[in-house]
Amino acid sequence: MKRFVVLVLIGLAAHEVFAQQVLQPTIAAMRWGADYKLHVKLANDSDYVMDVRGLYHTGKDIFVDTTDNTATYYPVTLDREFVDYIKSKRIYDDTKTDSTQHTNYKTLWSALHGNLGGGYIHFINCLVYALESQNLRLTDPILMRPQTKWKPKPMTQSYKRTRKWAYYYPDNQKLAHDEYKKRKKENDLKDLQGVPQPFIDLFLKTNQAEYESMVRARQNRQVAQIDLVKLLLGAKYLGEDQIRHISARVLIAVMRYNVNTMPSVIIFDNYNAAVALSLGMDGYKIDKIVYSDGEVVSGKELEGRTELIEALIKRINEANERVFRKKLQYYYQKTR
Repeated sequence: MKRFVVLVLIGLAAHEVFAQQVLQPTIAAMRWGADYKLHVKLANDSDYVMDVRGLYHTGKDIFVDTTDNTATYYPVTLDREFVDYIKSKRIYDDTKTDSTQHTNYKTLWSALHGNLGGGYIHFINCLVYALESQNLRLTDPILMRPQTKWKPKPMTQSYKRTRKWAYYYPDNQKLAHDEYKKRKKENDLKDLQGVPQPFIDLFLKTNQAEYESMVRARQNRQVAQIDLVKLLLGAKYLGEDQIRHISARVLIAVMRYNVNTMPSVIIFDNYNAAVALSLGMDGYKIDKIVYSDGEVVSGKELEGRTELIEALIKRINEANERVFRKKLQYYYQKTR
């Protein structure tokens, strides 16, 4: 019955997406303008003017971690090929066979990887997108812990840690901060390995009153980043029903992905470049590059910068894959 409900939800989402019959727009042209403006024209003839100061900047020093401990995370949109892959995979496979038999719902990683494919960056990006778009809500009833006066005998460590939680994760900032501090002291923050440090910093500096203010102000991006940390802090306490629910909601979020989303542009300051990036099956992909000084610099110089940027993105993808393979794959796929 549970599998049937999940498949019905997936089918409804797929029907909605295909009913729209809208192609994701691609960038037809992009150019620098005056006063820190970037002009973007999409293939569907829509035009956007972006303030460069408000876009994500890499900074003057681009560092790609070579220690296999840190992943590079850019806030980018999903790639059309990836979204199409998910839609076709779920519709054409699920109508013939029950794909849940191929998916391990023992951990969040194994469940999401079984449904979405891709590596660690997809795991984080799709979770964040599901939370930010509110297709996944941490207040969903299925994530609430049942109220009971039962106590295990003998008392278990997991019971002691979670007995004050109303949900299967530390549901307010005080409880979440306490759990983070305990896990850090015990050197047990494996669930957060590779999570972007700015997410963790925002989580740590935000108290409950500030968090509730963000929710009221509909600061969905910041709330999603904090919620991601709280959810992963509770990841090892999730039951199979909760993991199935989260997996289904994330999958629906990807299938409902807003195909009219504006392109994601990253400013590479040390190359004077605006780079439109998307996240595909193999990691980050360059869609377009334009240079603020392109009219006054030689073509050979620009070709050299383009090669450096392409090489940098390749290194980032390779480094992210190493982080995924060496740390997260073992942790999330091990038997609990």
